[in-house]
Amino acid sequence: MTQCKFNGGKDISGCAIIGFINEDGTRCDGSDILSGISAMRERSNGLGGGFMAYGIYPDYKDFYAFHIMFENPKIAEDVEKFLEEYFFVELSEKIPHNHVDEISSHPLLQRYFVKPKKSFHEPVLGHKFEDVTDDEYVARAVFKINLEYDGAFVFSSGKDCGCFKGVGYPEEIGEFYKLKQYKAYCWMAHGRFPTNSQAWWGGAHPFSLLNISVVHNGEISSYGINKRYLENFGYKMTAGTDTEVIAYLFDLFTRKQKLDLKTTSDILAPPFWDEIEHMNPEKRDYYGKLRAIYGSALCNGPFGIVVGFDGGMVGLNDRIKLRPLVAARAKNRLYLGSEECAIREANNFDAINKIWYPRGGEMVIGRVKKD
Repeated sequence: MTQCKFNGGKDISGCAIIGFINEDGTRCDGSDILSGISAMRERSNGLGGGFMAYGIYPDYKDFYAFHIMFENPKIAEDVEKFLEEYFFVELSEKIPHNHVDEISSHPLLQRYFVKPKKSFHEPVLGHKFEDVTDDEYVARAVFKINLEYDGAFVFSSGKDCGCFKGVGYPEEIGEFYKLKQYKAYCWMAHGRFPTNSQAWWGGAHPFSLLNISVVHNGEISSYGINKRYLENFGYKMTAGTDTEVIAYLFDLFTRKQKLDLKTTSDILAPPFWDEIEHMNPEKRDYYGKLRAIYGSALCNGPFGIVVGFDGGMVGLNDRIKLRPLVAARAKNRLYLGSEECAIREANNFDAINKIWYPRGGEMVIGRVKKD
């Protein structure tokens, strides 16, 4: 998709991230996440805002929800023909949105609830006689659309979840997408864009593939080697930003390689070699092997990230905590964010049971508790 520039030159600011998960599985509308991200407006710059919500499509929970932005109706027609060829399309509709004075223009925004036509095999979606999973089939379709259909960009593709993002302050983007009309058990939000690239609707955070999504404060200086590593596994970088690799690394390790979240976090933000040398033999062996095997997946540079997935949310800092990350618990809710004030605002200043600042490389995880 053409990366159209908005709002003039680059404006550096601090990046705002916040997320929360109701671990009892209750769903709430977008009011709390909007309150939290609005408290960090000075960290944003009006060039990007976005949200991720899990549990918002209960009536279509068995379908993949494609959110796609188009530059014009013609490319939308072409992509819809592709979807009809490779998927059963249960519903096609515009993504509901309001008129917001601060948002002067936007792409065509459509969503499609689909299931793969697994009996059909084609060299890009599934080699002949190759038995790909539904998730892999969908991921390949996302890469094909984003690479081959100029003017189209799939920015959300998971089940029972959705990404909503664009150019503007996050409060404006939230109003634009009518987020108070959705109910989710997990909400994530981001304010600010870009660091090293132009502002366009697809380049705002979150970045997602299937049910993995990421909001990120910082800069991944290892982007080049991370990108080359991911390309070995069939991933295609199409968003033009460093945060994209984090989403794909989580997808690679948790979905394709079926590693647990602790191992995945240890790969992305492991201890330094001089720390490993002073560990007991068991830990030294563990981290030494991880760094030797997955060295090209290590994420360097300052970062604080919140990652969403089906039924859970995880937070992680870079190894020396160059970006802030605050965690808190209130009743059945886990919060992660850039600032304590945002968490308290999202919590409506109710009692917080615990608040802490995770160490560099320390994973914080929340999950919906199953009966």
